[in-house]
Amino acid sequence: MRLPLLAASFALAFGGLPALAETKSSLPPATAKRPPNIILMVADDLGYGDLGCYGATRIATPHIDSLAREGVRFTDAHSYSGICMPSRYALLTGRYTFRLQRSMDYACNFDAGQVLLPGALQAAGYRTAAIGKWHNGFGTQMKVDWNADLKPGPLEFGFDTFFGTPRTHSEPPLVFVRDHRIVGLDPADPISVDQSPGTGAHGRQVGGAQAAAQRPADQVDLRLAEEAKQFLAKQSAERPFFLYLSWVSPHHPLMPSPRFQGSSSAGTYGDFIQQLDHCVGQVLAALRAQGQADNTIVVFTSDNGGRYFQPTLRSGHRPNGDLLGQKTDAWEGGHRVAFLARWPGQIPGGTVRKDYFHHVDVMATLVNLAGVAMPAGASPDGRTERAAWLEPEKAPVGRTEGIHHGTNGLALRRGAWVYLHKPGSGGKTVPEPTKPWSIPYAQMKVSNSDVDERGQIKADAPKEQLYHLGEDLAQRTNRAATQPALTQEMRERLRELTTPASAPPAVRK
Repeated sequence: MRLPLLAASFALAFGGLPALAETKSSLPPATAKRPPNIILMVADDLGYGDLGCYGATRIATPHIDSLAREGVRFTDAHSYSGICMPSRYALLTGRYTFRLQRSMDYACNFDAGQVLLPGALQAAGYRTAAIGKWHNGFGTQMKVDWNADLKPGPLEFGFDTFFGTPRTHSEPPLVFVRDHRIVGLDPADPISVDQSPGTGAHGRQVGGAQAAAQRPADQVDLRLAEEAKQFLAKQSAERPFFLYLSWVSPHHPLMPSPRFQGSSSAGTYGDFIQQLDHCVGQVLAALRAQGQADNTIVVFTSDNGGRYFQPTLRSGHRPNGDLLGQKTDAWEGGHRVAFLARWPGQIPGGTVRKDYFHHVDVMATLVNLAGVAMPAGASPDGRTERAAWLEPEKAPVGRTEGIHHGTNGLALRRGAWVYLHKPGSGGKTVPEPTKPWSIPYAQMKVSNSDVDERGQIKADAPKEQLYHLGEDLAQRTNRAATQPALTQEMRERLRELTTPASAPPAVRK
């Protein structure tokens, strides 16, 4: 999906959100021995209600649930965006994508000299690896030469090694990449991506049959788990490591391997998630086998909310629980996500953090927990939430506001209130009979005061939206008309946070 400059998309002038002031903490240093290892796992389109520890009853996720039993479970955690690329960008940079002055597409989304989470840790002596879905581009041109070295890419921004898919497992080229080169590339059968009309939203792969054969569509996460196990087996107790492990499930197309087909009570969607849980279990077992589990921070989350599929809903499973909206949306279902963190002896097990948490703070938090100084200019929109992780049920509220992106709108979170600057989902949750996203609101079992029984925005609906999540988590009642002063205040605050004057000029390649 091409993401144009957001200022053109939203009739707002976008800039940056100033980082919130840090608060001092009397918490103990990271560890008396050496900095902790870090494993950051990110699922693709996993919904807020897809895990057992978040209420799923038709899908079994015992390995992922173990992280909640042994660590902290966040109930108000959010990705920056309702779609992949912007959310992953924010997660790795501590920076909102509306700072970018260019499109996000096949070219590398990071600017020369920009310090990412892996780069900050690498500079402090960490061994760093990215395994899985990259989806932040390669090179400096929108048209990538897939037969040449793919750089800049992960290795130019702090990772020592990379193995994974260039984009989502459904987007060409349908291959694996190791470091700078496509795995199994045959010079006699070069790869290109045809994006001419009629080739689909992402085009189609031309050539590269041998490389494509090395990436069976129903084996991607299983292969990623094996790569992660091999990486862990090579690590020593003397040097800390950072592993960014980015799974491809349960993103469409739903392709569990034969072993997991029919394993859940939620159809193919649930089967794919149970395969994901198996893969997570393989990695956790490998970590224990290495004797490094006690000194490793393990984080598990999703890049955005889940997508609704009619067979999944008919099975009785709701990917996003009772939340309104789905992937792509600025409504809660688009960006409220599962977030689990385990660190034995440091993060108390079986705890729940109920306060607001934003993915844009992941970089600053992990760097702080590692005892590493944040490089100047890095993570401009993020702040450390160290206290929330180490004392989840006692620490005071940290972040109080943040911005969330849908493909067609923005949401401003401030305390318990959330504001959307236009009607609708802010994404693709609209009834369009010819579109695959078109699912009747009645079948989704959601309701909203602005939407009629056909799912269309009512003629008399307010032009903005305001909800109190503490009293109306499902966003059933728009309060913009009954709270005009607060609506205006939120509108002005969103505009203030997204003005060009608040953002530094983008670094150009």
